[in-house]
Amino acid sequence: MKKLTIAHSPDADDIFMYYAIKFGWIGLEGYQFDNIGLDIETLNIEALKGTYDISAISFGLFPKIREDYALLNSAVSFGEGYGPKLIKQKGKKLRRDFKVALSGENTTNALLFKIKYPNARVKYMNFLDIESAVLNGEVDAGVLIHESILNFSEKLEVEKEIWDIWLELNNGKELPLPLGGMAIRRSFPLNRAIDFQKLIIDAVRVAVKNRELLSKMLLERDLVRIDEVELEKYLSLYANNHSIELSNIQIEALDRLYQIGFENGFFDEPIKTADYMIPTDYNELR
Repeated sequence: MKKLTIAHSPDADDIFMYYAIKFGWIGLEGYQFDNIGLDIETLNIEALKGTYDISAISFGLFPKIREDYALLNSAVSFGEGYGPKLIKQKGKKLRRDFKVALSGENTTNALLFKIKYPNARVKYMNFLDIESAVLNGEVDAGVLIHESILNFSEKLEVEKEIWDIWLELNNGKELPLPLGGMAIRRSFPLNRAIDFQKLIIDAVRVAVKNRELLSKMLLERDLVRIDEVELEKYLSLYANNHSIELSNIQIEALDRLYQIGFENGFFDEPIKTADYMIPTDYNELR
């Protein structure tokens, strides 16, 4: 059997969307799938190297890898009135050049943060260490991502929602906040890439349809870092019906993200998302 590497982060929504494949509910004849679990910034760095066949990435990275990877139209995470949070110790006043912990240079939240706070002094660290770094004074503030947004210390407060920054950059237009998705190597033949994309779509659809059962299995096997109540809440935010296939409004939001990144000097051109997705009409034209 041919092997295919699928890399994803260890946060609950990525695991949830992948494990229909891991548990054998969804598969593709002739292929064995090896999953790699790494934090999102490590995955971003590996994507820059072209390490994995299919990989979770931050949407904010994609323009930098667009020549080597295509964007899959499934297993996506967007914020709808919520998202990463800039937190600080309660009552602390932040200076213009405050020191901040971010989860990685290539993350979407880092892109939006740096546009909003160009004078902040940035320190990158594993997202699991950000809360403690703020609590012990190593940094003045930090952007929490993943499950950390649900259960941070009562000694901390939200200075700014990344969602609110996104709204400001969109002049108040409420497009969904792009966070992360999946990318696939361009070296695959197009018909095979279509097969792999369909596999991911089917896996996410089956996961969402069987959320209660799959969540129970993940909890019983200690595959997630949060309890049952937090898992249910987190999946409702980031692994839901809107995660199965990219919608037109999500594509519009991605186009806007790449336009904003270009206007602020982070990307070399304002790419159009649809130009870098797999053309699914290929099979119909054969």
